[in-house]
Amino acid sequence: MEAGTRVWSYESSGEDPWILSEIISRSDNSIKLKHIVTDASSSSSDGSGAPKTFDRPLIKPDNNDPSQSASEGAKYEGVELANAQLSEADIAEGMDNDMISLPHLHEPAILHAVSERYFRGEIYTWTGPVLIAVNPFQRLPLYTRDILESYRQEGFIRSQNLGDSNAKPLGPHVYSVADRSYRQMMAEERKSQSILISGESGAGKTETTKIVMLYLTTLGTPDGEGGGGGGGGSSPNVEVGVEEVHDSTEKLSIMERVLQSNPILEAFGNAKTLRNDNSSRFGKFIELGFNRAGILQGAKVQTYLLEKVRIGFHASGERNYHIFYQLLRGATEEQHHRYCFHDGLTGGLELANYFHLTGQGGAPTLREFTDEEGLKYTLKSMRSMGWGEEKIDKVLSIVAGILHLGQVKFDSKMSEGGQEIAQIADEKTVADAAMLLGVDVEKLTTALTVRIMVTRGDEIRIDLAPDKACDARDALAKTVYGALFLWVVREVNNCIMWENEKDIRSSAGVLDIFGFESFAVNSFEQLCINFTNEALQQQFNKFIFKLEQEEYERENISWAFISFPDNQDCLDTIQSRPQGILTLLDDECKLGQRGSDKNWAMRLNQAYLPEKNQVVSDNTRYSATKMQQAKGIFCVRHFAGNVAYTAETNFLEKNRDEIPLTAKSLFEEDSSDLIKEIYDVQVSASEDTSASAKSGPAKSKTVSQQFKAQLTSLIEMIETTDPHYIRCLKPNDAAKPKLMTRKRLTEQLRYGGVLEAVRVARMGYPVRMDHTGFFKRYRMLLPSIGEDKLAWSTEDQDPQQLSVKLLDTLLEEGAKPTNYVNEDGSITRANQIRMSQRQPDPLIFPKEDVQLGKTKIFMRKGPHDKLESHRVFHQNASITLIQSWMRMMQQNRRYLVMEDAALTLERWYRGCLGRARWWRLREAQASQLLTNNLRMQIVRRKYNKARAGTIRLQAQYRGRNIRKVNGATKIQSYYRMHVQSKAFRKLKSAIIALQCCVRRGKAKGVFEQLKREAKDMGKVKQHNEKLKAEMASLKAMLQAQASNSADKEKSEKAIKEKQAEIDRLEGRIAQLEAALAKEKENVKKLENDLASQKEGNKRLTADLQFQKEKVNSTQTPMHRKQSSGTSKAEPLAEAMVIGATMSSEDLAHHHAEVARLEEELDAERKMTHAMRTQIKNLRASMADKGVVDVTASSTDYMSDAVSEISGSEMDTSDIPDPSEVDQARYVHFLLRRCLNECSSVPFLFDGRGGFVQYPLQSSTLLHNGNGILNKILTICTCLLQCYLFRLVVLLVLGLFLIVIAMFVVLRWHHSVNYARMRLLALDGSFDEMSGATRMLFTGFATV
Repeated sequence: MEAGTRVWSYESSGEDPWILSEIISRSDNSIKLKHIVTDASSSSSDGSGAPKTFDRPLIKPDNNDPSQSASEGAKYEGVELANAQLSEADIAEGMDNDMISLPHLHEPAILHAVSERYFRGEIYTWTGPVLIAVNPFQRLPLYTRDILESYRQEGFIRSQNLGDSNAKPLGPHVYSVADRSYRQMMAEERKSQSILISGESGAGKTETTKIVMLYLTTLGTPDGEGGGGGGGGSSPNVEVGVEEVHDSTEKLSIMERVLQSNPILEAFGNAKTLRNDNSSRFGKFIELGFNRAGILQGAKVQTYLLEKVRIGFHASGERNYHIFYQLLRGATEEQHHRYCFHDGLTGGLELANYFHLTGQGGAPTLREFTDEEGLKYTLKSMRSMGWGEEKIDKVLSIVAGILHLGQVKFDSKMSEGGQEIAQIADEKTVADAAMLLGVDVEKLTTALTVRIMVTRGDEIRIDLAPDKACDARDALAKTVYGALFLWVVREVNNCIMWENEKDIRSSAGVLDIFGFESFAVNSFEQLCINFTNEALQQQFNKFIFKLEQEEYERENISWAFISFPDNQDCLDTIQSRPQGILTLLDDECKLGQRGSDKNWAMRLNQAYLPEKNQVVSDNTRYSATKMQQAKGIFCVRHFAGNVAYTAETNFLEKNRDEIPLTAKSLFEEDSSDLIKEIYDVQVSASEDTSASAKSGPAKSKTVSQQFKAQLTSLIEMIETTDPHYIRCLKPNDAAKPKLMTRKRLTEQLRYGGVLEAVRVARMGYPVRMDHTGFFKRYRMLLPSIGEDKLAWSTEDQDPQQLSVKLLDTLLEEGAKPTNYVNEDGSITRANQIRMSQRQPDPLIFPKEDVQLGKTKIFMRKGPHDKLESHRVFHQNASITLIQSWMRMMQQNRRYLVMEDAALTLERWYRGCLGRARWWRLREAQASQLLTNNLRMQIVRRKYNKARAGTIRLQAQYRGRNIRKVNGATKIQSYYRMHVQSKAFRKLKSAIIALQCCVRRGKAKGVFEQLKREAKDMGKVKQHNEKLKAEMASLKAMLQAQASNSADKEKSEKAIKEKQAEIDRLEGRIAQLEAALAKEKENVKKLENDLASQKEGNKRLTADLQFQKEKVNSTQTPMHRKQSSGTSKAEPLAEAMVIGATMSSEDLAHHHAEVARLEEELDAERKMTHAMRTQIKNLRASMADKGVVDVTASSTDYMSDAVSEISGSEMDTSDIPDPSEVDQARYVHFLLRRCLNECSSVPFLFDGRGGFVQYPLQSSTLLHNGNGILNKILTICTCLLQCYLFRLVVLLVLGLFLIVIAMFVVLRWHHSVNYARMRLLALDGSFDEMSGATRMLFTGFATV
């Protein structure tokens, strides 16, 4: 190892045990290394990204160890040489298919090769005779029918010694192992084969078993290899779909029946664990029987150690057996009713979570398939096995009965002796379970709550406590399910078993056994499983290691012995007598009730740890610390590691697995035929049939005894066959694709003995043949050697001597150059064929690579491959010579046919040439025509572009001139419009001023007339007199009210109805008044806006007129003459409006709306007046009859009068009742309320003797007539008697006259000034006024 060499360095910590490193320097006692950094975050760096450096010491050689030779060189601790990286071409050629071809063969090299192939999607790798299969945890296209066909064809050609031995073989595959086992079985010896598939749980053993069975059954069908077809036919249809329906087994082939048995066994024997969704919880050995022709005759299934403890308990995240969940989730509505699955009683839970036996782990679903699909597949397989619907229903009923049995709960009660005993909590649950299981309800209740013991022939019944009753319930469920599973296996065997044992010539067995298990708490099941794996590992060691060495020793072959892991001492620790673990367990079980798990653990510690403070046994396989001994824990060092077992986990109970007497009575009496049949299968499997037991009554065997017997039979059967090994590896515990935990993979490779198998296969002699077979097979390699030198037959000859002479001759001839020319210089046809073929490698190899033993010849892989390549070379030459004559005859016949065809083709070709020349002439003429058209189009396009440009230029020039003329014309028109508009505005302003003066004069006359009318008090006195008369009438009415009241109620009812109608009309009047007031406000606002708009227009007109005159004054006489000559005087236009304007149409619309509302209001008031008139008439008629309330009538009369004047209803809430006060006070209150109501009217008095104002319009009074006026005058007559009121009226009237006089004088003065300034403006002297005068004029105009 020099500096720069790449090596693998071992690291005990971290996820990667072997890290690629490089040697930096070397000294006499150590070397300095650095890790090759591939990732900054990996353990190969020190955290900063720099490579980690370290030293490794030199291992001093042991001179006493013969396995270490001086040629091997120096060894360093934890350092192994790394192989060179393979190129893409080497990978494509499959240089890493077999790890024997690795230059450096050791643990890190194997780990690296397996890892690289795994990430390339190549999950299979050869290690000599062992196939390594890594679980990809995903679907890969490796098992298609085309791939199966390719391996089948290659196996057939190889078995017939056809083809080129140097041809590249197909890559490693599970099909290769299956094909090799079938070809060896069909060889001359017809020896049976066995394929042992092992690995941890979740490594893919079950799926690999299915693939192997599929391939073997495919080859064993009559259409495949076994039917004598010679391999020329196509492979049969091996895809048995779930959707295909078979009514009976007659329609199914043997292959299909064998394959259809898998779903049934998986449904009843597989469950989900934390490591695997479809973990086999039992072991099975499937033996396929073939006849002499290689046709599959049937199969036989043998099972081992079903994990029945899972029935009563399973951990969180795990599941019970698949059949329970398939039935609960996939059953139809009719099956739900039949099996008493009531969804309404689950409290919203799913059925799988509701039942006790299925809901302990949460009832998770599977990732690969659903339980509904699983039930369909299971039922399909049952029908394929020939099971009728009645039989299937009975099996499912028992499964449902077990589920209901798990739902049985117990209550406690006190017995007569004062002990706590169990009683059934729900009788219906027990009845459902008994009905589905087909047993008697009473006996089932007894089996759950009572234990029967037989002592000296006497039967003792013991009532169980509630916790013991739960244990009895679980034990009964496990017993029933275990018996059901054995019955299912037997029925499957009855369907797929061969009919005649004499027809079976050989068999191929496939072993799918549970993998090595180690949990936090390990019990009896784990001990049996690991014991099985130890036995199989021992058999593997014998096959790979011991048998190899023993064979070499028997044949006197030189062999360098290597060390190998031998686990025979571990097997002895578990099963040997009298101190084996299982042996001591059986002894403890014989003690009956006196035996216990704790006593058994103490006996184990005493047997293996006799010394004080001893924690490890002498053979180092058994160990237990003081703490573990106190807790009843012991450890066993298996080939896969140290496993701690907890003794107090019902080891004895699980090992006994006895059927209670109550259960025997339950199953034997008053039970269905199926349950009796199932029970008989269980009894036959558990009875001791040994010779020692035949003398007395049959005794039941313990589980360990049954298991050891089955395991011994399995090992013996495997030893009589040719074994083939498939090691399944689990790349990670998370079951994720493209993820590999190298540390876990290293442990599996190390514990599985794969490394030692590779070394032996590389260093040993894998090819072995007897002397006769060797001579017959390879004598054809020397065709030029005559019989006088080397015989062609072994008759009367010693095969061993002939083989030695053949080998020497082969090596002698192989060293010579190959010469195919005869002495006369001619070359035979056969030699010509040999010369044309690819020459094989010369037969040059060390003689030591071929060892001649006593009965066999042992060869390494290299010499064997060379001999086979030369054999195929000579076979191909002979076959080619025969084929050449056949081809000559075929070619001669073909020549005559082709000659006639050639003449026909020549005639057709000449015709084609003529037609082609004529077509070329047409193309030349067409091309000339196309060229002329193209040139024409080019010239035309240029002309069109020039013409369009000229037209566009002319249009732009003409448009510019026209726009100039239009612009000048537009400016002139705007100027003329401005001049005429200014003149019009001046004239309009003057006319408006004159109209204002005329209207002012007329208004003064109207105002004087109104003042005169206001001073006429005669009419007011007249009305006052009438009011006094009305008051007198009111007093008379009050006096008459006391004597007449007969028809009061009837009249009041009519009055109330009229009053209600009046209230509705008054509400309508109020709405109309509000709308009228709002509309008047809008009209007033619009009038103000229109007035301000017109005023602004006036100002703008005046300004424009002023500007026009100013411009005219600045023009020259020449310009004035031109203007006068070209245009006539036009009237002034309206001023321009800037911004938003108010049109007269909008104002007219609002006026119309006001008029409409006034009309509606007037109509409503008329209707109200009519109603009031009717009330008055009614009251008058009541007065005539003498039944009117005078006081009330007076109140209503005054209220009506006031409402007619003011337009609103008078408030009479504060007027006192006339019966409570005197008449004078009542009239005083009534008159005061009338004055207050009328104070808001603009033409009445204010109630305090003061005059407010006179109405400008009296349309309301005139409309209502003299009656209303008389009422008003009557009220005013009373008010005028107040002197204070008169004085206030006179003062207000005087002030009003003074204000009017001042306003008239100011208005007259302003009008005179405004008229004077207008006359000056019309005379054209407006420009001569000062700025103050112009401002004053503008202000007057605004006013």
